[in-house]
Amino acid sequence: MATANPFRFAGYPIRIHAGDGAIAQLGDEAGRARVERVFVVCGQTVAHRTDLLDRVRDALGERLAGVFDGTEAASPLPSVEQGVAMAADAGADAIVALGGGSAVVTTRAIVILLAEGGTAHDHATKYPPGQPPVSPRLMKPKIPNFVVLTTPTTAATRAGTAVLDPDTGHRLELFDPKTRPAAMFWDTAALETASPSLCLSAAGSCFSGVIAALQSKARPNPLAEGDLLQALLLLQENLPVVHSGTGSADARVNLCAAAYLSNRASDSSGGSGSLAVVTSLAHSLDSRYPECSHGAAYSILTAPGMRFNMEYNLDGQARLASLLGVALKGTDQRAQAKAAASSVGDTYLSLGMPSRLSEVGVTEQGISEIAQDSMTDFAIHRNLRPVEDAAQLEELLREIW
Repeated sequence: MATANPFRFAGYPIRIHAGDGAIAQLGDEAGRARVERVFVVCGQTVAHRTDLLDRVRDALGERLAGVFDGTEAASPLPSVEQGVAMAADAGADAIVALGGGSAVVTTRAIVILLAEGGTAHDHATKYPPGQPPVSPRLMKPKIPNFVVLTTPTTAATRAGTAVLDPDTGHRLELFDPKTRPAAMFWDTAALETASPSLCLSAAGSCFSGVIAALQSKARPNPLAEGDLLQALLLLQENLPVVHSGTGSADARVNLCAAAYLSNRASDSSGGSGSLAVVTSLAHSLDSRYPECSHGAAYSILTAPGMRFNMEYNLDGQARLASLLGVALKGTDQRAQAKAAASSVGDTYLSLGMPSRLSEVGVTEQGISEIAQDSMTDFAIHRNLRPVEDAAQLEELLREIW
């Protein structure tokens, strides 16, 4: 008798408001959550070079309890701690993340530290020598957060939070599903405040994530696969529109939808280690090199990461080639896998994104540092091709320097 492959689906409640004037719905969402002192977290550019903060003030009215406009790229710990102190002083019972990935991640970190107390080091994932990583269970109730996006970042609905420890250059990883947003806003005017390059950077990392999931060794379950295929279509159709710089309002909303679908697929499939090496290297690269945006790290690393893992995932990469429409009839899986990697690399190049480490300020001497740092990243332990030591990563990095 035939049997079906078992799978798990996990869905998380969220309301999404999209289109012109979506920010105006923020007050209603605050009322639904029964909160009275809403604190806003954003960066200097959003606060002082756009009208978004004024629009949020108008939507919240008397519920606005304060503003922290000190978010920084990579969410460095000092700025997070400053935000925690200000949110506590304001008596915040909810937080709005206003901006892109840095605002979102900083907000989640603030929510965690407000509830748990202590320091980020206390609650971060630990790496015992010779043992699997251990993420502490953060059990205390968390205040709700809302996300008003300016970029189509995949950070928006994740349960993981990573802040940068400037003393060591390492990321501190915290995990708490209770920090997912209660509501999200894809306001067209807000999304258009980001430059095309910033929008492409956010969506470029999403493209890498979708490509990784679609080549997973085990085919995604039907719910996850449906989300991933739609995300891929949205990315393929709308990335070139944003790159062209014309008519991008709807395109940016569509890219937000792609990021949301990508995350929902990960939630319902448990994620994939098919390109975990890319994730680990990208975390170190964009944290250590300010010239390297989040998306640039993935544009440089995704195709080489596929080649690094190729012999361990010929089935999955050949399947991806078919989905991308680049599989040639009569060729073997290895040829198809190579075609898939080339197609992915060409996509990033067509968007004007970098393909080599030297383009984003990495020196040849910095390669070893990135490799060593990546060995302590949570994702590296899930990569399909076992990564035994930093020397393997250095070899990969030198090829694309």
